[in-house]
Amino acid sequence: MGYEAMGAVHALVARAWVRGREQGGQGTVEYVGLILLVAVILAGVVKASGSFSDKGIAEAVVKKLKAAIDGVGE
Repeated sequence: MGYEAMGAVHALVARAWVRGREQGGQGTVEYVGLILLVAVILAGVVKASGSFSDKGIAEAVVKKLKAAIDGVGE
């Protein structure tokens, strides 16, 4: 991940933190946004790791994610 992207993510989190303190009702929406951001980054890492020769970590992450998703439906 480039420095510009990391800076943009940091600025987004900082704005959400300050805004959350100023506006009481926005906290939940911002936390959901941050969770979605983390999920997208994690999905990108899993997708990018598919091109590596050692797929053990990627397969373990995918198995854990599938188990967590299946566990929500129960």
